[in-house]
Amino acid sequence: QVQLVESGGDLVQPGGSLTLSCLGSERSFEDYAVGWFRRTPGKERDLVATIAGRRGLSTYYVDAVRGRFTISRDNAKTTVYLQMNNLQPEDSGTYYCALNLQSDGVPVAGTWGYDNWGPGTHVTVSA
Repeated sequence: QVQLVESGGDLVQPGGSLTLSCLGSERSFEDYAVGWFRRTPGKERDLVATIAGRRGLSTYYVDAVRGRFTISRDNAKTTVYLQMNNLQPEDSGTYYCALNLQSDGVPVAGTWGYDNWGPGTHVTVSA
């Protein structure tokens, strides 16, 4: 079973940038679509962005981050990245990555099929 570990969370000022990393434990990681999710206190985990498996040719972003965030993958490093630019306070939260075990590598908007959650990494955007 592929295990995931997120890293890169930090405290940043509004307008700043961060890059989150999601490291997979096995090479089979490359076959799966990977999603980045955000959880804020009192809310469920919501999808932020997702990328197709294998060459990662297809991506999806929620409206709130489209144009500011970029998801990418480096299968040689079994890592998916989330580059976050022009961060705003509403981007704060705990960010998780997960594999979609049901979609045969197709990125899925929403939460269906995602599992193997990592422990999360915290992002705080504040002046």
